[in-house]
Amino acid sequence: MAATTVYKEPAPRVDTENPLESMMSRFNIAAEILGLDDTTYEVLKAPDKQVIVHMPVSMDDGKVRVFEGYRVVHNTILGPSKGGIRYDMHVHLDEVKALAAWMTWKCAVVDIPYGGAKGGIICDPTTMSVGEIERLTRAYTVAMKDVFGPDRDIPAPDMGTGPREMAWIMDEFSKTVGSTASAVVTGKPLVMGGSLGRTEATGRGVMVSTLAALNKLGMKPEETSVAVQGFGNVGSWAAKLLFDKGLKVKGVSDISGAYWNDNGINIDEAIAYKNAHSGRLEGFEGADPMDPTKLLTSAVDVIVPAAVEDVITEHNAPFIQAKLIVEGANGPTSASADPIINEKGIMVVPDILANSGGVTVSYFEWVQNKQGFKWSLDMVTDRADRIMTEAFEKVYVTSQKYSVPMRIAAYVVAIDKVAQTYKYRGGY
Repeated sequence: MAATTVYKEPAPRVDTENPLESMMSRFNIAAEILGLDDTTYEVLKAPDKQVIVHMPVSMDDGKVRVFEGYRVVHNTILGPSKGGIRYDMHVHLDEVKALAAWMTWKCAVVDIPYGGAKGGIICDPTTMSVGEIERLTRAYTVAMKDVFGPDRDIPAPDMGTGPREMAWIMDEFSKTVGSTASAVVTGKPLVMGGSLGRTEATGRGVMVSTLAALNKLGMKPEETSVAVQGFGNVGSWAAKLLFDKGLKVKGVSDISGAYWNDNGINIDEAIAYKNAHSGRLEGFEGADPMDPTKLLTSAVDVIVPAAVEDVITEHNAPFIQAKLIVEGANGPTSASADPIINEKGIMVVPDILANSGGVTVSYFEWVQNKQGFKWSLDMVTDRADRIMTEAFEKVYVTSQKYSVPMRIAAYVVAIDKVAQTYKYRGGY
């Protein structure tokens, strides 16, 4: 399957910083701005549920291996919890807790009726056979049968998982309840109730956010240049859709290196080349190789970090020339870089807003499954674009109201929505 056809729920990865601490630092600033009372603060910062399971799975060599898995439900104040499942050797509970909280804020900022959750299994799927992965996935589903549910907790793909794993989860969960439960997961294959428009959804949200920001900055798309770091699902779709809107994409990068064309790269040709060469741009003749470390500080108007976390730091932030940063990845900007970027007057469309197009179309898939009705691609994209545009406008107005950067404004919008709802729903 070509790299551009598999959707992965974007989420931060662990490196040297604790992701829970990173999330809480932004949460605390927004909570102070909102003047959250102590009770609401304590309720919103703590996850509702943390489930740890151990699953014996028969391996192809006849041995039984026990895997550890997690599911954290951070919050269900707005609705059933939503979030991906990752298969990775470095999964740990703090990571999953942080990702679950990020999903709460991401869903709230785009005003969809979900809470946040995340799951993971400590494993290396690249060393496992298809049969082993299927047995593990089905075992995890059975272990989580009292957590998952179309109206309780709805998984999605993440690192190391995709439509295939979601199909297995749906099938196994359906067996446990004795009926077809299409709405228990999103990110399924189209033939099993997946939604049109999901593959490009996150990249499309980046495009919509970019155009909305350019409008606020008084910049015309056809006179704007951009560099996109990361050319996987999110980055390649963002680059293509921005290219289609008339922006000049001067630089792109992937795992093989960075590539530059001052006259603009033909993104359709770059994607075709990547798909024909094992998902890598190495050898692409439509641009010249460049130092990958220079891409984010290159002479462009917009940069889109759409690869991994912590690529914009206190070390390179002083040299950024762009007027606008739109975060396709989660956590691409370290906390140490924020003051520098703010001092330089660079607008940042933060990750929980810019890349929330994916969870928005996940929501659409769930709605279609609940309705038993398929929407057209135009209906999906029109509604997703509207939601993203309205969310951007609300965050922008909030940033002006409180005189804070867009990143903090996004957290203010999200936390305020959940906090207000909590006051109606209450506790014991």
